[in-house]
Amino acid sequence: MNLRNAVVSWTGGKDGCLSCYKAMQEGWRVNYLLSFRNISRIGSHDINPELIRAQSEAIGIPLIHREFTSYEQEFKRTILDLRAKGEKIDGAVFGHIQTHKKLVDRICTDLNLDLLLPLWQQDSRKILKEITGSRFEVIVISVKDGLMGREWLGRRIDEEFSEDLKDLDQSIDPCGENGEFHTIVTDGPIFKKRIILSGSEAVLREGYWFLNIKEFSIEEKL
Repeated sequence: MNLRNAVVSWTGGKDGCLSCYKAMQEGWRVNYLLSFRNISRIGSHDINPELIRAQSEAIGIPLIHREFTSYEQEFKRTILDLRAKGEKIDGAVFGHIQTHKKLVDRICTDLNLDLLLPLWQQDSRKILKEITGSRFEVIVISVKDGLMGREWLGRRIDEEFSEDLKDLDQSIDPCGENGEFHTIVTDGPIFKKRIILSGSEAVLREGYWFLNIKEFSIEEKL
Protein backbone atom coordinates (compact mmCIF):
# COMPACT_ATOMS: atom_id res chain seq x y z
CA MET A 1 0.00 0.00 0.00
CA ASN A 2 1.33 3.41 -1.00
CA LEU A 3 0.79 5.54 2.11
CA ARG A 4 0.21 9.23 1.59
CA ASN A 5 1.98 11.66 3.88
CA ALA A 6 0.57 14.86 5.33
CA VAL A 7 1.51 17.73 7.62
CA VAL A 8 -0.89 19.40 10.06
CA SER A 9 -1.10 23.12 10.73
CA TRP A 10 -0.88 23.04 14.52
CA THR A 11 -1.85 25.62 17.15
CA GLY A 12 -2.32 23.17 20.02
CA GLY A 13 -6.10 23.62 20.01
CA LYS A 14 -9.05 21.31 19.51
CA ASP A 15 -9.89 21.95 15.84
CA GLY A 16 -6.45 21.15 14.44
CA CYS A 17 -6.14 18.16 16.75
CA LEU A 18 -9.50 16.69 15.75
CA SER A 19 -8.68 17.33 12.08
CA CYS A 20 -5.39 15.48 12.50
CA TYR A 21 -7.25 12.53 14.04
CA LYS A 22 -9.81 12.45 11.24
CA ALA A 23 -7.09 12.58 8.57
CA MET A 24 -5.39 9.61 10.24
CA GLN A 25 -8.68 7.74 10.26
CA GLU A 26 -8.92 8.31 6.52
CA GLY A 27 -5.55 6.64 6.01
CA TRP A 28 -3.18 9.59 5.97
CA ARG A 29 0.19 9.29 7.69
CA VAL A 30 0.91 12.54 9.50
CA ASN A 31 4.65 13.18 9.39
CA TYR A 32 4.88 16.61 11.02
CA LEU A 33 3.00 19.10 13.16
CA LEU A 34 3.70 22.60 11.83
CA SER A 35 3.50 25.36 14.43
CA PHE A 36 3.74 28.99 13.32
CA ARG A 37 4.01 32.07 15.54
CA ASN A 38 3.44 35.60 14.33
CA ILE A 39 6.47 37.57 15.53
CA SER A 40 4.72 40.91 14.99
CA ARG A 41 2.27 40.39 17.87
CA ILE A 42 1.40 38.25 20.87
CA GLY A 43 -1.96 36.72 20.00
CA SER A 44 -4.83 35.87 22.27
CA HIS A 45 -4.23 32.16 21.75
CA ASP A 46 -0.44 32.02 21.79
CA ILE A 47 0.63 29.01 23.83
CA ASN A 48 3.91 28.43 25.62
CA PRO A 49 6.13 26.88 22.89
CA GLU A 50 7.34 24.30 25.40
CA LEU A 51 3.75 23.13 25.80
CA ILE A 52 3.42 22.71 22.02
CA ARG A 53 6.62 20.66 22.07
CA ALA A 54 5.16 18.58 24.90
CA GLN A 55 2.12 17.84 22.72
CA SER A 56 4.43 16.68 19.93
CA GLU A 57 6.25 14.36 22.34
CA ALA A 58 3.02 13.05 23.85
CA ILE A 59 1.51 12.35 20.43
CA GLY A 60 4.71 11.00 18.91
CA ILE A 61 4.76 13.20 15.79
CA PRO A 62 7.73 15.54 15.17
CA LEU A 63 7.12 19.27 15.50
CA ILE A 64 8.46 22.02 13.28
CA HIS A 65 8.13 25.46 14.88
CA ARG A 66 8.62 28.56 12.75
CA GLU A 67 8.13 32.28 13.31
CA PHE A 68 6.65 34.38 10.54
CA THR A 69 5.65 37.76 9.27
CA SER A 70 3.73 36.07 6.41
CA TYR A 71 2.04 32.77 7.31
CA GLU A 72 1.63 31.86 3.64
CA GLN A 73 5.28 32.42 2.77
CA GLU A 74 6.57 30.58 5.84
CA PHE A 75 4.25 27.61 5.28
CA LYS A 76 5.43 27.30 1.69
CA ARG A 77 9.07 27.67 2.71
CA THR A 78 8.67 24.91 5.31
CA ILE A 79 7.20 22.44 2.81
CA LEU A 80 9.84 23.26 0.20
CA ASP A 81 12.59 22.77 2.81
CA LEU A 82 11.17 19.37 3.74
CA ARG A 83 10.98 18.30 0.12
CA ALA A 84 14.54 19.49 -0.49
CA LYS A 85 15.60 17.07 2.26
CA GLY A 86 13.86 14.21 0.45
CA GLU A 87 10.58 14.19 2.39
CA LYS A 88 7.47 13.13 0.49
CA ILE A 89 4.63 15.46 1.48
CA ASP A 90 1.33 14.86 -0.31
CA GLY A 91 -1.25 16.75 1.75
CA ALA A 92 -1.83 19.41 4.38
CA VAL A 93 -4.43 19.30 7.16
CA PHE A 94 -6.08 22.42 8.55
CA GLY A 95 -8.65 22.77 11.33
CA HIS A 96 -10.59 25.64 9.79
CA ILE A 97 -14.37 25.56 10.09
CA GLN A 98 -15.64 28.76 8.45
CA THR A 99 -12.63 30.94 7.59
CA HIS A 100 -9.33 31.10 5.66
CA LYS A 101 -10.29 28.66 2.89
CA LYS A 102 -9.05 30.91 0.08
CA LEU A 103 -5.68 31.19 1.79
CA VAL A 104 -5.17 27.45 2.31
CA ASP A 105 -6.56 26.72 -1.16
CA ARG A 106 -3.88 28.96 -2.63
CA ILE A 107 -1.11 27.49 -0.48
CA CYS A 108 -1.98 23.90 -1.39
CA THR A 109 -2.48 24.66 -5.08
CA ASP A 110 0.93 26.36 -5.30
CA LEU A 111 2.61 23.45 -3.50
CA ASN A 112 0.65 20.71 -5.30
CA LEU A 113 -0.71 19.43 -1.99
CA ASP A 114 -4.05 17.80 -1.31
CA LEU A 115 -6.04 20.18 0.89
CA LEU A 116 -7.61 18.40 3.87
CA LEU A 117 -10.30 20.34 5.74
CA PRO A 118 -12.12 17.66 7.77
CA LEU A 119 -14.24 20.18 9.73
CA TRP A 120 -15.06 22.61 6.95
CA GLN A 121 -18.55 24.15 7.36
CA GLN A 122 -19.63 21.53 9.87
CA ASP A 123 -21.99 22.43 12.68
CA SER A 124 -20.07 23.57 15.77
CA ARG A 125 -22.24 21.55 18.15
CA LYS A 126 -21.62 18.44 16.07
CA ILE A 127 -17.88 19.08 16.24
CA LEU A 128 -17.97 19.39 20.03
CA LYS A 129 -19.92 16.15 20.30
CA GLU A 130 -17.29 14.41 18.19
CA ILE A 131 -14.52 15.83 20.38
CA THR A 132 -16.12 14.64 23.62
CA GLY A 133 -17.26 11.36 22.07
CA SER A 134 -13.71 10.63 20.93
CA ARG A 135 -12.45 11.31 24.48
CA PHE A 136 -10.20 14.23 23.71
CA GLU A 137 -9.28 16.21 26.80
CA VAL A 138 -9.63 19.88 25.88
CA ILE A 139 -9.03 22.82 28.21
CA VAL A 140 -10.07 26.45 27.69
CA ILE A 141 -6.96 28.66 27.88
CA SER A 142 -8.24 32.06 26.74
CA VAL A 143 -11.59 33.86 26.71
CA LYS A 144 -12.76 37.21 25.39
CA ASP A 145 -13.04 39.71 28.22
CA GLY A 146 -16.56 41.10 28.65
CA LEU A 147 -18.10 38.09 26.94
CA MET A 148 -16.78 35.16 28.96
CA GLY A 149 -15.32 35.69 32.42
CA ARG A 150 -11.96 34.51 33.69
CA GLU A 151 -13.79 31.73 35.57
CA TRP A 152 -13.98 29.89 32.23
CA LEU A 153 -10.19 29.56 32.13
CA GLY A 154 -9.20 25.96 32.77
CA ARG A 155 -12.71 24.72 32.03
CA ARG A 156 -12.74 21.30 30.39
CA ILE A 157 -14.89 20.88 27.28
CA ASP A 158 -17.41 18.22 28.22
CA GLU A 159 -20.99 17.25 27.34
CA GLU A 160 -22.39 20.28 29.18
CA PHE A 161 -20.03 22.85 27.68
CA SER A 162 -22.12 24.01 24.70
CA GLU A 163 -25.28 24.24 26.81
CA ASP A 164 -23.45 26.28 29.44
CA LEU A 165 -22.23 28.63 26.71
CA LYS A 166 -25.77 28.95 25.38
CA ASP A 167 -27.03 29.84 28.85
CA LEU A 168 -24.30 32.47 29.14
CA ASP A 169 -24.82 34.12 25.73
CA GLN A 170 -26.53 32.56 22.72
CA SER A 171 -24.30 34.55 20.34
CA ILE A 172 -21.22 32.54 21.38
CA ASP A 173 -20.22 29.95 18.80
CA PRO A 174 -19.78 26.55 20.55
CA CYS A 175 -16.36 26.15 18.88
CA GLY A 176 -15.28 29.74 19.49
CA GLU A 177 -15.21 30.30 15.75
CA ASN A 178 -15.54 34.07 16.18
CA GLY A 179 -12.61 34.29 18.58
CA GLU A 180 -14.66 33.94 21.75
CA PHE A 181 -12.25 31.42 23.28
CA HIS A 182 -9.25 29.20 22.52
CA THR A 183 -8.16 25.80 23.78
CA ILE A 184 -5.32 23.36 24.43
CA VAL A 185 -5.55 19.58 24.00
CA THR A 186 -3.85 17.49 26.69
CA ASP A 187 -4.99 13.95 25.85
CA GLY A 188 -6.96 11.94 23.32
CA PRO A 189 -6.92 8.98 20.96
CA ILE A 190 -3.85 10.21 19.04
CA PHE A 191 -1.86 10.78 22.26
CA LYS A 192 0.54 8.06 23.39
CA LYS A 193 1.07 9.95 26.67
CA ARG A 194 -0.97 12.63 28.41
CA ILE A 195 -0.09 16.14 29.54
CA ILE A 196 -0.82 17.22 33.11
CA LEU A 197 -1.19 20.96 33.73
CA SER A 198 -0.04 21.81 37.25
CA GLY A 199 0.78 25.52 37.45
CA SER A 200 -0.76 28.57 35.77
CA GLU A 201 -1.91 32.13 36.28
CA ALA A 202 -4.66 34.26 34.70
CA VAL A 203 -3.40 37.22 32.69
CA LEU A 204 -5.43 39.94 30.95
CA ARG A 205 -3.94 41.08 27.64
CA GLU A 206 -5.28 42.47 24.37
CA GLY A 207 -8.87 42.11 25.55
CA TYR A 208 -8.54 38.43 26.51
CA TRP A 209 -8.15 36.56 29.76
CA PHE A 210 -5.34 34.12 29.12
CA LEU A 211 -4.24 31.08 31.13
CA ASN A 212 -0.47 31.40 31.29
CA ILE A 213 0.58 27.79 31.81
CA LYS A 214 3.93 27.67 33.59
CA GLU A 215 4.12 24.13 34.92
CA PHE A 216 3.15 20.85 33.29
CA SER A 217 4.38 17.31 32.87
CA ILE A 218 4.11 14.41 30.44
CA GLU A 219 2.90 11.18 31.96
CA GLU A 220 2.36 7.63 30.81
CA LYS A 221 -1.23 6.59 30.27
CA LEU A 222 -2.68 4.01 32.62
